[in-house]
Amino acid sequence: MLNEGHRVRTLTNSLNRANPFGDKIEAHPFNFENKAALVESMRGAEVFYNTYWVRFNYTMSGFQHSVAVENTLRMFEAAKEAGVKRIVHISITNPSKESPLEYFSGKAVLEEALINSGISYCILRPTVLFGKEDILINNIAWTLRRLPVFGVFGDGKYRLQPIYVDDLAQLMVEQGKSRENKIIDAIGPETFTYRELAETVGEIIGAKRPIISVPIWFGYASGWVIGKMVNDVLITREEIEGLMADLLYTKSIPAASTKLTEWTRKHKDTLGAHYASELARRRDRNEAYEKL
Repeated sequence: MLNEGHRVRTLTNSLNRANPFGDKIEAHPFNFENKAALVESMRGAEVFYNTYWVRFNYTMSGFQHSVAVENTLRMFEAAKEAGVKRIVHISITNPSKESPLEYFSGKAVLEEALINSGISYCILRPTVLFGKEDILINNIAWTLRRLPVFGVFGDGKYRLQPIYVDDLAQLMVEQGKSRENKIIDAIGPETFTYRELAETVGEIIGAKRPIISVPIWFGYASGWVIGKMVNDVLITREEIEGLMADLLYTKSIPAASTKLTEWTRKHKDTLGAHYASELARRRDRNEAYEKL
């Protein structure tokens, strides 16, 4: 967008975090509790690209799905009042208001609200992201590098369709130029079972390990122990249940071209070299991600 001469503004709760764009991007705080300020921060914008969400519920202030739903609804309302003409919104594959998993039910509530908002929209539904600053794929590699075996929950045959973060960003920009209401499953060109994903990453980075099936309780307990060791939440019970319910898989045509296997080969020496901490990124709002 910058290359095309557009002015870019971001809403963030990390105003002081280092970024490579400097003063080329105008930064404003979220202002969820101040509607007038939130509206003003969006005024003049043609398109609102919404990536705001939280990965899991946590005791940290504002780090709950219910709060993320409320805050996103506030942003939709503010965007409409500010005269924003289109919203490109990041959701998740297979959202459902009836889902017992709050991540998926919350995303469904937001999709419905956006569709009924009267604003032109595009809803993008990715599964798992990979690329710079990724957490899941990086930490799978990190685990493979450090443990003699890798455990998958149950049979490990549930599927994922990872999308490259740059491809997703390009898709967002493209859809921002349109005014047609759309819902797109933003999936990558490769489909893996969770077992195949671990095997593939391990082989490429030179850390091939035996892949063993473990009960859900054991996988969750192991993740909890490792999480305590790295002062983070490695994986949650809800994330395990979502994986095993095949909610990160869809039969749609791929919306991106970059393959995880090819990207991993290019970054095989650095992928998983360091642990990527979700909580460290939330606790420290100033330091660049790669330094946390």
